[in-house]
Amino acid sequence: DILVFGEDVGRKGGVYGVTKGLQQTFGARRVFDTLLDEQSVLGTALGAGLAGFVPIPEIQYLAYVHNAADQLRGEAATLSFFSAGRYRNPLVVRIAGYAYQKGFGGHFHNDNSIAALRDIPGVVIASPARADDAAAMLRTCVSAARVDGRVCVFLEPIALYHTRDLYRDGDGGWAAPITNPRHAEIGRARAHGTGTHLTIVSFANGVPMSLRVARRLSERGIHARVVDLRWLAPLPVDDLLDHARASGRVLIADETRRSGGISEAVCAALLDGGFDGPIARVTSADSFIPLGPAANLVLLDEIRIEEAATALLARQ
Repeated sequence: DILVFGEDVGRKGGVYGVTKGLQQTFGARRVFDTLLDEQSVLGTALGAGLAGFVPIPEIQYLAYVHNAADQLRGEAATLSFFSAGRYRNPLVVRIAGYAYQKGFGGHFHNDNSIAALRDIPGVVIASPARADDAAAMLRTCVSAARVDGRVCVFLEPIALYHTRDLYRDGDGGWAAPITNPRHAEIGRARAHGTGTHLTIVSFANGVPMSLRVARRLSERGIHARVVDLRWLAPLPVDDLLDHARASGRVLIADETRRSGGISEAVCAALLDGGFDGPIARVTSADSFIPLGPAANLVLLDEIRIEEAATALLARQ
């Protein structure tokens, strides 16, 4: 019942090769190219969902979804609401997103604004950082669409598509075998480490950056755990509170913008949950992402994460 389609996903296998070989394996009726028009892509998904399929449309870049957001906000996410559950538009929208692409960019191909998506009631937003999480979370989103009619957005960090190493070149520390991908429960985070001095909360590109910072902190006798949110809607609030209380201090490393970004929601969740320890956040700037090296002036990086961690640990 699954259909995979979008701009260049069929014959070419997508800009980054994610769907390479699917059309040859399953045929052009199941995996096919569409017009270069995001409204048409999502409109096709709406009709396919009503016809009993589980559509997995691809939006080529995050910035491209904004001109078609009403297909999600005004159609897919509201159909079940306005029909008292009699109709639904199940779909899993794959979107290549975020920044940090080398030698390629500009604000249309490097975009870190997801506020418009998080504002839609009921929409599940998945954002994996690791290959094994990506496989498990995608299986979960497909099941949620098929069984419960959920509308899921699957945000894939472009810069991590071909990332294999973590701490040094050739270590393979960010590669993960997918032999038997399991499901990943919606709204559950993944923790790396058990440090009790500091909890660093992040997601997507921020996770490997935070892990590298945590290793450098450990060389100074500071032991931090890194919590990968994985799900941006609904947020993994229970896991977030558990790990925050385990260390008593929370630093949020958020690659999205300071205004309307994920860090605001994490801060609110911690405060609403009664966490009274020190909280700090470090984010990208409230800016479009410029071309070339200028992007480094506005994007979150490891230096800023480490400086923010050091400042937070110095607070009484």
